[in-house]
Amino acid sequence: MQSIPLPTIANSLIDSFQRTHRSLRISVTDRCNIRCQYCMPAGLVQFLPRNQLLTYEQIEMLVRALVPVGITRLRLTGGEPLVRAKLDTLVKLLASVPGIESIALTTNAMLLAEQIDALIEAGLRNINISLDTLRESVFKELSRRDGLEKVLTGIDAAVKRGLKPKLNAVLLRDINLEDATELVEFALERELTVRFIEYMPLDADGSWDGTQMISGDELRVLLKKRFGPMELLDRDDPARPSTNYGFQNRTGTVGFIDSVSKPFCGACDRLRITAEGLMRNCLFGKEEWDLRPYLQGEYNPEQLVERVRECVASKFAAHGIGTPEFVSPERTMHRIGG
Repeated sequence: MQSIPLPTIANSLIDSFQRTHRSLRISVTDRCNIRCQYCMPAGLVQFLPRNQLLTYEQIEMLVRALVPVGITRLRLTGGEPLVRAKLDTLVKLLASVPGIESIALTTNAMLLAEQIDALIEAGLRNINISLDTLRESVFKELSRRDGLEKVLTGIDAAVKRGLKPKLNAVLLRDINLEDATELVEFALERELTVRFIEYMPLDADGSWDGTQMISGDELRVLLKKRFGPMELLDRDDPARPSTNYGFQNRTGTVGFIDSVSKPFCGACDRLRITAEGLMRNCLFGKEEWDLRPYLQGEYNPEQLVERVRECVASKFAAHGIGTPEFVSPERTMHRIGG
């Protein structure tokens, strides 16, 4: 693989709103071992044929092309990324790319305990784990599958290996709102961060209307009643989606990703690549840029980067949820990448 120059401000991926893009979310599969209501349909799901997924080598080629124009942070997503065979092989490939500062993973953790050693050895240091409830019955209602104990085992395995996984929770008003305080207690006991993500219009059934969403403001009022005053923590990176708080006399953090009620689009630095090789400049974008022709046959990083620049240049100022012009994307979350 050819050597790459270090990124400079002059050739960074900057959109028309002067946002510099440094983060790439890489979906490695659209398959998942659960069927969360806010992500996937309940019935039969048509997954991509495996031969249509980007290979690990193609993903590495993409990353090597984008590091010189400023991409330094990677997150592996799905679907459920751990259902893709030998994911540690990909982590090791990406960790070898000069200029990459961080490789993270978003997972439901059901397969994490059996893979954590290989992933850490390959270079993984950051993990986000979905945890919406601590009750098995509610887990089954939300995910339409059994498996809460496997998730908790995965969390414990990560903690035992010295990682500090962030716990991500989506609350639906009529299903798991009452779990909020127990999730915070669970995180504080382990000195972890739990982040509450507002329910977004990405559900497979297209039934989102906002009535099931718990806003960050509402949730903060609820948590203050249980835990007392919360101290707003410094935002070390304006592109970070979470607003974090600490509690008096407790170690641990609670975060709020208010993506619907208080969008953070103005500092967004993220791009996304789907499992089959289509780039998206927004989770709620309606347009995709096909990068597969530039990753097949003779590798041409210059043409690939120019195609990515087209994607970045077309990025809107904001996702537009709540405006008359907003239309939910045709792809559901598991087909976009979390």
